[in-house]
Amino acid sequence: MAEIIRLTTPLTDKVIEKLKIGDQVLITGTLYTARDAAHKRLVDLLNSGKELPFDIRGQIIYYVGPAPARPGYVTGPAGPTTSGRMDPYAPRLMEAGMKGMIGKGKRSKDVVDAMKKHKCVYFAAIGGAAALIARSIKKVDVIAYEDLGTEAVRKMEVEDFQVIVVNDIYGNDLYEEGMKKYRRSP
Repeated sequence: MAEIIRLTTPLTDKVIEKLKIGDQVLITGTLYTARDAAHKRLVDLLNSGKELPFDIRGQIIYYVGPAPARPGYVTGPAGPTTSGRMDPYAPRLMEAGMKGMIGKGKRSKDVVDAMKKHKCVYFAAIGGAAALIARSIKKVDVIAYEDLGTEAVRKMEVEDFQVIVVNDIYGNDLYEEGMKKYRRSP
């Protein structure tokens, strides 16, 4: 059985350099949430020379719009959204210091190239396990763009948030490797 890697945010280049596709990871610390509308606003701020509503250096952005919390709960189900919608914005956020992204689905060549250049990894959370994922979320605060509702930027405190490395800084892609493994020979 593969070793489970425990990470605490913020991430450093030294930590990122050790991660390889297929690694099972448990994250403890802070995650920031953002989807495409928030990503556009964040990149617009960077491009106009303004500061972001949080220090992105070493941080991980989780692509999620969590459901409202039931009474007594920190959050509602919080499953990943499709990452491709953030592809136009991810390279600029990596340039600003982001070190990790969590979502589901493949990333574009431009994003994979930016991950290699800026030492950033892409993790997948398990789609369809939103209620299970929510158990590892200990605290949630909206920190920006409250007008976006569920897509507002949130600061999440997590403990043992389970993910798997899909793209590492060496250009490897777990989805591609998985398809090769089961592809039939001609």
